[in-house]
Order: sequence, then structure tokens, then C-alpha cells
Amino acid sequence: MKIIVLFLAVAALGVSCEPAPSAFLKAEGRHIVNGKGEYVILRGLGLGGWMLQEPYMLNLSGVAPAQYDIKKKIGALIGEEKSVEFYNAWLSNMVTRRDIDSLKAWGFNSVRLAMHYNLFTPPVEDEPVEGEFTWHEKGFIMTDSLLAWCTASEIYLILDLHAAPGGQGHDIPIADVDTTKPKLWENELNRQKTVALWQKLAERYHDEPWIGGYDLINETNYPLEGNQALRELLTEITTAIRQVDTNHIIFIEGNHFATDFEGLTPPWDNNMVYSFHKYWNPTTRETIRKYLDIRDRNNVPLWMGEAGENNNEWYRSAVQLFEADSIGWSWWTLKKLDSESGIMSVTIPDGYREIVDYWKGEGPSPAQDEAFRTLMQLTVNLLIDNCKVNYGVLEALLGE
Repeated sequence: MKIIVLFLAVAALGVSCEPAPSAFLKAEGRHIVNGKGEYVILRGLGLGGWMLQEPYMLNLSGVAPAQYDIKKKIGALIGEEKSVEFYNAWLSNMVTRRDIDSLKAWGFNSVRLAMHYNLFTPPVEDEPVEGEFTWHEKGFIMTDSLLAWCTASEIYLILDLHAAPGGQGHDIPIADVDTTKPKLWENELNRQKTVALWQKLAERYHDEPWIGGYDLINETNYPLEGNQALRELLTEITTAIRQVDTNHIIFIEGNHFATDFEGLTPPWDNNMVYSFHKYWNPTTRETIRKYLDIRDRNNVPLWMGEAGENNNEWYRSAVQLFEADSIGWSWWTLKKLDSESGIMSVTIPDGYREIVDYWKGEGPSPAQDEAFRTLMQLTVNLLIDNCKVNYGVLEALLGE
């Protein structure tokens, strides 16, 4: 397939309110199938950096540990009011309808939305009444819009809880972990909120056929003996989802960055897929043997939910490896600053390096107005028309 730039025209959206259950993706033996019973290979892209900023994607490794600190630094630099304006523009521009239309045109059939819980619900310590959960409309509205774009382009949307309440591990940037507060595994209210959030999402999207499924917890990385606590939470979430939604696939990731599935088999649901991640190791069948064994022993599908941050030769070889065993995949990620390893590269605006140098303690503080203009230019640069498309990455993933 020759990769070309093509933006699809915006079409009127007509969606049946009550689609038949057969319209949904589901697990059938070792395969994911569509409503016609046809095998589906998910060829997808992760929407990282949108709802959750990881410092490295902003060239801030070693400058800020996680998004919460990025926000503190921006607020101190330009003021809280302007910081809100910056983040509203970021959320408006990072992923748009044109991005989704373009992904469809290039040959992708799915996206994985990396969600931060705090766009949907406040931290447990900020709840007005302890033990009760309130909701933010912002995250739900953003997801509604994304789903409408995906539906129009016939792209499956997989919801991925990338940052769970409290954070699911010791890798601070991935889940925006504030180490001064209890982690997911240290606080019962955080676990209860995680369950409640998933039930809220499932209740909202239970009848949406272009929701491809629910990726319950991204990349747990925490010492949990035998993964018992992980299994207990995942089964509790599954039970809560099934009370309101019997249509959608449940995607299960292992511990240690979705590589350790001890204690997580056999499946506890009849519509479940095991999702592993693969980074920085050889693209040989032996490197995924333990996942293939899970599939074969349990007659259950696999999905490679995240890989990337490498070169095009590795990408091409990895995709060939997965698809030779009918395993779908989702690449990381859509956009990063000044990068050749993702699908699109965002141009660094003039003045941004001065801001970073200041945060490093290697330069003077930029003037507030100038810093604000720089950061707002960054949000303009996020728009797809202003990004550099890395066609070599597209060709490596999707072929010529």
C-alpha cells in the first residue's frame, strides 16, 4: 500500500441507538472477530500525550517527573489563569477529527486512548465527601467527540486507563504518580474509584459498536506477590462493567509493564483478550513465546497493546512477527516534539528551549507574556497541518 496524505471529507454521522450485539468486536477462540464473524487484525495507534503528558514527549525528561509537576511549573511561569488557557488549547489541538480521518486514510483501523482519570473524576483526597465519587464532564465530552470521529471513519476506539487513581506503579511519568500521595495499591478508595470509573464509562458506551473494548489498567509496575491484588482488582472491574455492559471486550494487561501474567490466567470472562507490550528487545518468536503459550493454553486472543520508540527496521519486523500469528497491535504514539520515531513530529517553537533551560536552572526566567506566547504557539504546532508526518514510520507499519 502506498502511503499518501489524504484527509477524508467530514461526513454526516448516523448511528443506530440500539445496535445488535453481533455488531461488536468479540473474542472467539484465539481470534478477535467482527459482527460478521470475520477475523479482525487491529492495526492501531496510541493517542499518548493528549489526556496525559509524559515529560519525555515534551523534551522534559529530568526536568519534571510527571504531568502534575509540568502543570505546577507552567502555572508558576505564566500564572494559573493563562495555564488553564494553555491546557484547554492543548486538549483541543492535540487530537482532532483531521487526525482520525488521516489515520483511517493511511490504513489504521483502531486507536487506543490513553486516559488520565483526573479528566473524569477528582483525586480521592479532593472529594467533597470521603468515600463518595463525583465526576468531571471534561473527560467524557472529549471521549464522546473522539468516538464520534472514530464512528464516522469506522475506526475502533479502545479505552485505556493509562493513569489510574493514585497511579498503578513506580514508573512515575507513565501514570502521573505523585509520590506524596497513596498509590492505587496502597489505598482502598483509589481502588474503589477505579472500579466506579470503569462502570461509569461502560454504562455510557455499552451500546457503541465502534468502541473496540476496555483496556482496564495500563502497565502496572508494582511488586504484587503472585499478582493476586492485580487479579482481584481486574476481576472486580470486570464484574462492575458486566453489570451494565455485556457487549465489549475486556483487555487485560500483566504486571511489570504488561509482560508478567502470573496469576492472571485462566480468563474469568468469556469476552477477554490478553494484552502484552513489547519494547527494546528482539523481534523473534521466542520473545513472545510466553504470550503465545497463554493464548494456546486458554484458547483466548492476544493483542500487542503498545510498542514503539525504536527504528523503522524494528517496526517492520515487529509488525510482521505479530501478524504472522494473527496478533493485532497498537503503536506508540501519535505525536511527539521533534521526533522521528512516532507518526508525527511537532515543531518546537522559538523560546521553548529557553523555558526548559530555566526549569533546569541553566538560564534566566523568560518574561511571562513571552513564555505564554511560546506555549500557545506550541499548541498551534500540535495541529496536524503544522506537524511533520514521518512517512517512513507509516510505511514500516503498514507496508508500501
